Amino acid sequence: MNDRLEGRVEIRQTETLAENWCPLRAYTFDYRRRDGTWQRLRREVYFNGPGVAVLPFDPRRSTVLLTRQFRLPAYVNGDEPRLIEACAGNIEPGNDPAETVRKEAEQETGYRLRDLRKVMEVYTSPGASAEKLHLYVASYDPADRAGEGGGVREAGEEIELLELPLARAWRMVEDGEIADAKTVLLLQHALLARSRGGGG
Repeated sequence: MNDRLEGRVEIRQTETLAENWCPLRAYTFDYRRRDGTWQRLRREVYFNGPGVAVLPFDPRRSTVLLTRQFRLPAYVNGDEPRLIEACAGNIEPGNDPAETVRKEAEQETGYRLRDLRKVMEVYTSPGASAEKLHLYVASYDPADRAGEGGGVREAGEEIELLELPLARAWRMVEDGEIADAKTVLLLQHALLARSRGGGG
């Protein structure tokens, strides 16, 4: 619990609305505002996390590995539903984020990662989701491919692997072809690292 909010938040009621893929809960709580008055609020929180994502980068060729797969929320929004994204996955309880991201990368891309490095942790949509992502960059080489990738069929995954020059991937962000937030953050990080003389 954040000490700075101690005594300013009091949970009054918790109600589970759904518990299918991930729990969805409604909270009724009292919040003491900065002027000292109390306000009763109700918010829904979707517990779809924590998770990991990684951007594999080949420093010799300046290429990145991305994935493309069908996403229902984009479809129901009327947008292009096959989103281009960084490789990502959920962290199972008790599992290590770094090991999770290595496993997800091999399942989705077929590549074994080298020089894995954590670059940031971010909330994806803190107004309604408890999802917190651990974002990584890693090195890869064509010789590191150990399998076909494509994801887990039993989980409904049908993942296409894309290898793109980093500069082209960023142009796709600017053109709206890449609209996934975690992917934009990781590509931007890689570009900034390259401009500072780093490897991503």
